[in-house]
Amino acid sequence: MEVTVWSLVPPVLALVMVILTRRVLLSLGMGIVVGALMLHQFNPMQALTNIYGIVMGIIFDYGEVEPLTIVGITQAVFQNGFALNTWEFFIILFLLLLGMMAALVTRSGGSRAFGEWAMKHVKTRMGAQVLTVFLGILIFIDDYFNSLTVGNVSRPLTDRHRISRAKLAYLVDSTAAPMCVIAPISSWGAYIITIIAGILATHGVTEYEALQAFLIMIPMNVYAWIAIGLVLAVAWFNLNIGSMRTHEERALKTGELVDPTAGPIPGAQDEITANEKGTVGDLIWPIVGLVAATVFFMVMTGVQATEGALTILAVFENTDVAASLVYGGIVGLLIALLLNMRNPSGGTSLTKALLLGIQSMLPAIYILFFAWTIISIIDDLGTGQYLASIVDGTISPVFLPLLLFLIAGFAAFSTGTSWGTFSLLLPIAGEMAAVIDITMMLPMLAAVLAGAIFGDHCSPISDTTILSSTGAGSHHIDHVMTQLPYALIAAAISLLAYFVLGLTGSVWLCTATAALLLIISIVILRKMSQGVAKG
Repeated sequence: MEVTVWSLVPPVLALVMVILTRRVLLSLGMGIVVGALMLHQFNPMQALTNIYGIVMGIIFDYGEVEPLTIVGITQAVFQNGFALNTWEFFIILFLLLLGMMAALVTRSGGSRAFGEWAMKHVKTRMGAQVLTVFLGILIFIDDYFNSLTVGNVSRPLTDRHRISRAKLAYLVDSTAAPMCVIAPISSWGAYIITIIAGILATHGVTEYEALQAFLIMIPMNVYAWIAIGLVLAVAWFNLNIGSMRTHEERALKTGELVDPTAGPIPGAQDEITANEKGTVGDLIWPIVGLVAATVFFMVMTGVQATEGALTILAVFENTDVAASLVYGGIVGLLIALLLNMRNPSGGTSLTKALLLGIQSMLPAIYILFFAWTIISIIDDLGTGQYLASIVDGTISPVFLPLLLFLIAGFAAFSTGTSWGTFSLLLPIAGEMAAVIDITMMLPMLAAVLAGAIFGDHCSPISDTTILSSTGAGSHHIDHVMTQLPYALIAAAISLLAYFVLGLTGSVWLCTATAALLLIISIVILRKMSQGVAKG
């Protein structure tokens, strides 16, 4: 079908419904149905078949089916021997493994013991928040891994200090993608560098290699730096604005870490009875095993898949992130299981704890399935292509970084995928720079990266946002709405900085402008946040 402005209808409808109804699955479902109907000229049977095909494709790799029918898709799944679509399957499997591991850590008393230890050593709410941010900065290998691990590790500490779950989700989310996108040794860095290499080769740019270009672009990735700087300031100065202030005041005054009117947290593990003899090691060792094993298998799978020269960049370019997460999850779960067997609990049975761990991740899995489905619908409608087509060669080079930041932001916001935005807009930005002003290539590519992270932070259908909510134990829509004001502040600073970059071509002036605006924003936010009790 022709790519038009109408391709924006399903994602915008879903996003508006999420905000108005606060019911994520209903909203995403509506966007899916409307999008499928638009793809098939409002033929309900064909739309249903399309949705069935997408859902089956998330689970199974069944190849091409012509003509597309429910019977044909089902037969193809059988004929292909129920071959699994490994990426999505492994992500779901990792979630289930992590849920079971977290349940066993709770049962063993590790979470309780860590909370008690943390209260003695991390004595303030500020300290608990800053520690969470630093954990997020340190675990930069992969955003999925970051979101789930940091949230689960920090939760006992932040709970004891009456830090709302929405605040924890923001602290986690604002250090996940922003750190991954500026780290060359990460799954993100390897992916981006691969795209950059193709762009440079296409346009005959030889003055720097892809890795060197990525390193040069790091200070130009303004939104990532501002997001990290802002979340540090929010943690240090307790800057609470908008609905975040409501969540934090309620947590301080009543001890309610989530909005009681929104119902219980989907997948909460409150039914598990903790072992009173548990130690901090019951939490630390499964996490250490998870982290160490995941990194080990990322390196190992990268080495196995690398052909030619074996370099760190080549290893991370070829690593199998999803499989590595599963292997790491298995190691972490086995360690947690051994610790539980060493200290038998008189409370919740081992089997029940494992089942509750699985149940705790089901809400996140449901949302991911709906998000993956609407992302596929949006891709078929050409939403990203339409947004990319808005940028043409008649625009002054001064405004190109700023405009690309906005386009990438809205594309990632609408489609829920920063990686998809990278693959679509980075080549377009490279082509525009080659035609208009080759010296603007790296600033324009950096603006695309930054805009994609901004859109990812704002989108309720972003998988990183979903997993940050899950890791923190927050209502998903509460996380989206409380993070939004901070993301918009970082975006406003980035827009002005990119205007300076386009106007002057000076990276130094761009970063200096961003830093100055960040300081001014922090001062203003401190005044706005007065009245909230400080830890």
